[in-house]
Amino acid sequence: MNTLEVKKSGLARIGFATAILAAIAAAAALAPLAGTASQTANPIEQVLRDSIGQKKLPGVVAMVANAKRVLFVGAAGERDMAQHLAMTTDTIFRIASMSKPVTSVAVMQLVESGRVKLDEPAATYLPDLAGVLVLEDFDAATKKATMRAPASPPTVRQLLTHTSGFAYDPFDPKLHAYVAAGAVPPMSVGDGGYLKAPLVFDPGTRWEYGISTDWLGRLVEKVSGQTLEQYFQEHIFKPLGMADTSFDVPAEKQGRVAALYLRQPEGNWGEPPQQPLEPARFYSGGGGLYSTADDYMKFARMVLDGGKSGEKRILRAKTVAEMSRNQLGELTLVPLHSQNPMVAKDPIRIPGGLDRFGLGFGINSKPVEGGRSAGSLSWAGIFNTYFWIDPQQKLCAVILTQILPFSDDAVIATAEEFERAVYANLASAGRKSKKQE
Repeated sequence: MNTLEVKKSGLARIGFATAILAAIAAAAALAPLAGTASQTANPIEQVLRDSIGQKKLPGVVAMVANAKRVLFVGAAGERDMAQHLAMTTDTIFRIASMSKPVTSVAVMQLVESGRVKLDEPAATYLPDLAGVLVLEDFDAATKKATMRAPASPPTVRQLLTHTSGFAYDPFDPKLHAYVAAGAVPPMSVGDGGYLKAPLVFDPGTRWEYGISTDWLGRLVEKVSGQTLEQYFQEHIFKPLGMADTSFDVPAEKQGRVAALYLRQPEGNWGEPPQQPLEPARFYSGGGGLYSTADDYMKFARMVLDGGKSGEKRILRAKTVAEMSRNQLGELTLVPLHSQNPMVAKDPIRIPGGLDRFGLGFGINSKPVEGGRSAGSLSWAGIFNTYFWIDPQQKLCAVILTQILPFSDDAVIATAEEFERAVYANLASAGRKSKKQE
């Protein structure tokens, strides 16, 4: 598919799947773009400005807060370089897999109400999972697949912890070959057809990132009788005041959506053709939301404050504590390898040294030097959006860009520099407070 075909195709909704496909298709036609930045005295702000001035990023928004108030918010660069539109703190981003913690919170609300049990087979609520098989082997040459029944059915808890046996075709080589042969639709189609994918290992035997949370989105819809959009709005977004978070961006807000950029081989930025946003065909619990830094911070602060925001309670404190606990036992997060370097760069990594997983959140069992404490919660989105929640330091932060490939070196470096600046500033404020005492 060439650039013209991308413009004429049905890929007008640039969401999680179609943005990837459009970016790949348009890569050959992209023109280099660049941005400028000014200097500032604030060390955290300086990290953002340097990322633009040194041409690491086209644009970025970041925010830091505790449970009571926002401590820092800043924007640098441009949200649309072709139109010379400045990045602003109310810019709307495709947050992709940062949708997963939201879906996980929705599931835990259903657990609290007694309508879902964590250790029940997921097929209890989703009959389509009753016959799911394990893809034991696949011969790409003959297109012959060897399937078998799983040793045990995947449970709701295993879906929440990514130990269910499901994988992602952009990351798992066996599943990638199976999808490439046309056995099931790829994620890039964007209509939920990829939920027909088989397991790639027996549930509970290892951790692997995959489509588990999309199945959880279906579970929320099935049990609640609402669409995922309706459920999120009623039970999470409206109570938290997240007015700019949804699966669909209304026409009056679409001018605030950040353009998506693709790192070109020479290091410059290119912009795939920007298309009008169309209504979602599938509410992807694993990667379909749009949001802003301010909105997502409201969600993170709720988690940081034990499930409440002001007088409004989204989850019980003991539920948040369970979500924050390592659920993997002796299992650890396995390294992910990209099957498409334009989507994700090897080695795929997320800042924070994540090695464990809770119910919807990655966890680092060791402190990060100059950064977050052990036991912090975090995750990311494939367009290089990141957040972390540090219960020990009572701090949370988000840093948002709109860039492919995921795990881009310059983005990772900026995110890590941002984190160090946040904690250096926190330590400095603590020293000043002690002197005043």
